[in-house]
Amino acid sequence: MRRRLTALAAALALLTGCAAQEAGGRPAEPRTIEPVAGCGARAWTDPADLAEDRRPARCDKGAPAARPLKKKRSLTIATGTLNAEYVAPVRMALAKGEFAKEGLDVRLKVLPTPEALPLLAKGDLDVLWAAPEAAVLNGIAGGFDIRWVAGNFSPDPRSKSGLWARLGKGETARSVSLKGASLGTMIGKGSVIMYPMDRSFARHGARTDSVTFQQLGSSDVLTALTGGGVDAAWLLDPVWRTVDGNKRYAFLGGQPQGEPLGGALYGPNLLQQDPDAGVAFLRAYIRTVNTYFRGDYKADRAFAAELARLLKVDADVLTAVPSLRMDWEIRKGTADRLQRAYRDARVTEGPPLPESRLVDRSFYAEAVGHRP
Repeated sequence: MRRRLTALAAALALLTGCAAQEAGGRPAEPRTIEPVAGCGARAWTDPADLAEDRRPARCDKGAPAARPLKKKRSLTIATGTLNAEYVAPVRMALAKGEFAKEGLDVRLKVLPTPEALPLLAKGDLDVLWAAPEAAVLNGIAGGFDIRWVAGNFSPDPRSKSGLWARLGKGETARSVSLKGASLGTMIGKGSVIMYPMDRSFARHGARTDSVTFQQLGSSDVLTALTGGGVDAAWLLDPVWRTVDGNKRYAFLGGQPQGEPLGGALYGPNLLQQDPDAGVAFLRAYIRTVNTYFRGDYKADRAFAAELARLLKVDADVLTAVPSLRMDWEIRKGTADRLQRAYRDARVTEGPPLPESRLVDRSFYAEAVGHRP
């Protein structure tokens, strides 16, 4: 795994031709940030606030209002799937014409992160809707200009999507040990879920290198756990509901509440060449969240049905799990915690990168009119 990630970083540096350049981020000249109607103090929260019950930033419905670009701009957005709920605000923004209001012609392309990353760095893609996985961090360490510029969601407190263990005789959720355990997961060690996994391992007497990972297909993870093939498994929505309430299994933890682990990644096209379009994209995304994804959006049965049709999923399956807490902000220290988990999993190399090399909050700050 480490060799593949290192090779990917090297290939990206060659593709972008920027290995010898200093990673720059936003242009040096300051941008004018104006107050935005409908986006007041509630439209920004302190990035250092890690409280699980923190209310995500919000503007009024319909805010921030569109500010069409002087010249229409085409953007290509890559995402690993079109059907997952975390992609819903982007899909809804496109369906409702929110991007078009900004003068943006947005096109979605399905690509896994390893394939999309070199295209983003090269400028063949404008946005990657994904997460700062180990491959992304290795690429940035290799010298090219990519930043995590907006968050996507954190889980509802009622969600139990995450790490589940099969309990032995006399074991409880608190007493179960993961040392030497086998773990089934769809996602490899280079995924952002290594961060919450790392936390769960520490609480249950294990280190990442003391757990045996088995990467399985989506239909095999649950079967492996219930059939005894693995001791624990990372179960996604809505699969965890199959074992919820069964005393033979225990939920050990999932993604931290109030802390998004993915969202929008920008490459040099929007970071450097056209930051106006970068702000416009996030303005449309934020407006969509404020208008359609406030609170428990699945409680509106008509909207839930509309969302299910858009995502091409069964409405009963969609509403069987709690609504996500859509959140465009990025918490302080998340990038550091991800890097620590990747180092524990031995999928990144070299010294940790400062947050400024990985995160840029200025795009969404400008979109909601927040002056630092």
